[in-house]
Amino acid sequence: MSETHAPEPVGEGTSVPPASVVLVSGGSRGLGLAIVTDLLDRGARVAAFARTVTPELEVLAKERPEHLLVQSVDVTDAAAATAFVRRVETELGPVDGLVNNAAIGQDSLHVHTSPDAIARIVETNLTAPLLLTRLVVRRLLAKGRRGRVVNVTSICAQRGFPGLVTYAATKGGMEAATRALARELRGRMLVNCVAPGFFASDMSAVLGQTQLDQIVRRTPTGHLTEPDEVVPLVRMLLLEHTNVHGQVLTTDGGASI
Repeated sequence: MSETHAPEPVGEGTSVPPASVVLVSGGSRGLGLAIVTDLLDRGARVAAFARTVTPELEVLAKERPEHLLVQSVDVTDAAAATAFVRRVETELGPVDGLVNNAAIGQDSLHVHTSPDAIARIVETNLTAPLLLTRLVVRRLLAKGRRGRVVNVTSICAQRGFPGLVTYAATKGGMEAATRALARELRGRMLVNCVAPGFFASDMSAVLGQTQLDQIVRRTPTGHLTEPDEVVPLVRMLLLEHTNVHGQVLTTDGGASI
């Protein structure tokens, strides 16, 4: 294995400032929408995109046109994502915060999952966020600035659940990438993961009610994770003074302990 050397960090020994312009993928519903709303309430300028812009996100954009920019963008379309980032820089300022939240689920045993489906899950949940992170980091460092990245993963990266093999592999990949990127970037940017437990959402519905009930019974707090229980962690990693770097913060009511 060849030896590589990380470049000297910018501003070593000083804290990475809070993000002021945050790009949120998958920001149109569920946890993504909750993150967008919370960041706006905290005074951040936010750019949110998803394959479909929901009426809820459109209402937010109309209420706060100077602070929120939204657009329909498929995260796997690298050219469209690049164009949106450039638009955000022009209208809101340099992106110094990124939340990789967009993802698709899985509802089949591995032996029954087609190669095309596996490729689609990997492209959406792993390749696309890696490319988006590369884009944002390169453009930010070229400006001599620093920033923060939060990758939304899952307890599926830490524990096994049937029917979620490829999904779990992508989330585990993002957690491994987070640790490596934190080493590469050193003091330039803070890079972390938030790993929620199962939500009572369309994505977790693929598990079936019996398995969800079993997860609840095994969860010390006795309930599935709610988006509002994840948002404070994302907010802290993006906006508050912190030295958390290269970590996975799990919020699942203790289900994984």
